[in-house]
Amino acid sequence: MNSTKNKIHDKCKIILSVGDESGIGPEIILKALNSNEIPKDIDVLIVGSKKILQDTYINLKSVGVEHIVDPDNYEIHDINIPFEISNPKISFGNASFHYLKKAIEIVKKHPGSALVTGPICKKSWSLAGHIFSGQTEVLAESCGIKNVGMLFTAKSPITGWRFNTLLATTHIALCEVPKKLTLKLIHSKLDMLSEFCSNYLKNPTLKVAGLNPHAGEEGILGSEEKNWINDAIMTWSAKNKEIKLSGPISPDTCWNSSAKAWREKEAERHDGILAMYHDQGLIPMKVIALNYSVNTTLGLPFIRTSPDHGTGFDIAGKGIAQSQSMIEAIKTAIELTKRSRLLNTH
Repeated sequence: MNSTKNKIHDKCKIILSVGDESGIGPEIILKALNSNEIPKDIDVLIVGSKKILQDTYINLKSVGVEHIVDPDNYEIHDINIPFEISNPKISFGNASFHYLKKAIEIVKKHPGSALVTGPICKKSWSLAGHIFSGQTEVLAESCGIKNVGMLFTAKSPITGWRFNTLLATTHIALCEVPKKLTLKLIHSKLDMLSEFCSNYLKNPTLKVAGLNPHAGEEGILGSEEKNWINDAIMTWSAKNKEIKLSGPISPDTCWNSSAKAWREKEAERHDGILAMYHDQGLIPMKVIALNYSVNTTLGLPFIRTSPDHGTGFDIAGKGIAQSQSMIEAIKTAIELTKRSRLLNTH
């Protein structure tokens, strides 16, 4: 009897927020949950419209998609959100925002559970009056945490190597990046990156990408590296001597070794890279890892992951959306939840 209770208690609970339902969110969830890569002993709760999930299932079947789950076999937290036919973009944006807020509320009530979020449309949020630059920012505000990290992680299906890139700055205009970067920020992000990578390896090897072309070329192409980024790296290294840290590395070559480690088993490996801004880190991540990249938020009191792609409005309803990134997001959420339980970090 007690043994059964313990097994139930140890069961991994995944809260799935559907995202913008006019996009591919419902489709990739129904496809991902059917994958043999997803353990069948997890407890899944979907936050979204039951009707839209059922309609998606019927539509996918009608266009010949076979490998999907029936939403009627899953627990769905259906939120009744008023829908205005005259303003569908606003309505879908408003719904996806409230799905996320409800999913956060639920995951907080279930210690040891994890949150996986479907893609949303920031413009639709804005039109609906929800002024946030992304889901990461909503998560941070909802949890009362100022310093969170946006980290992208992917496990190579070729070599088994885990590829990690953390962003120093996130959803801000490119012209704002140099203003936001500080020695304190770089140190805090390196702390986050090293802690995450230490889940997998005791003494990880880390890299820092430069801000400017050629990492400033000793001040000729930008002064930030020479003036303070070099010092930030050296002072952090002095306090964390057990971790091998290199940089700032010219951004155009920083991820070359990542590409080799992704596809070649004998290649030299590193464990994490700190990128200075959003596209600097996301372009190589998406090019190298393709559909295997997962967005995870560091610093929260629970595990949160998300597929590394957008809403796919142009292909929604056609049955052709790839679900690998959602599969990876669920798998990573399960893996990190199990690791955090062992390490007691969440």
